[in-house]
Amino acid sequence: MAMRLLHPGNLRTILGMQIRQRELRLSPRPRGFHIITAEIEDGLPQLAEVKNGLAHLFLKHTTAALTLNENASPDVRGDLEFILNAVVPEGRREYRHILEGPDDMPSHAKSSLLGTGLTVPITNGRLNLGTWQGIYLCEHRNNAGSRRVLATILS
Repeated sequence: MAMRLLHPGNLRTILGMQIRQRELRLSPRPRGFHIITAEIEDGLPQLAEVKNGLAHLFLKHTTAALTLNENASPDVRGDLEFILNAVVPEGRREYRHILEGPDDMPSHAKSSLLGTGLTVPITNGRLNLGTWQGIYLCEHRNNAGSRRVLATILS
């Protein structure tokens, strides 16, 4: 029996799934770990229309990252910055990609370690995060500009 491939548009119709996208622009932030949960939710009013689904967040940059972590203690953010700086220090003479400054290559490495995408469940119009979970923008550059996040909502 031959496998029959479905066109993605037909698959959406068969499954009754809606796929929506929106690009959010985050204001420039200093280096560090920043909780952006409220900013993401505020930028996605269409979440209110979703009973059950998924939100995929994709950061369109190579020197920053997204992660989920504790949203209560600011010490966690400082400790994460300290740990990543110890794992990927600046100023290593072995680095070859140095044209954009001493923080650039370490920023690429940190982004690769943490990743640029998150998938979060949506339940009853809200991101369904744990009690102490928040979405973080991990800014690894000393003087970064605004950051763009592409949000894809599947419902």
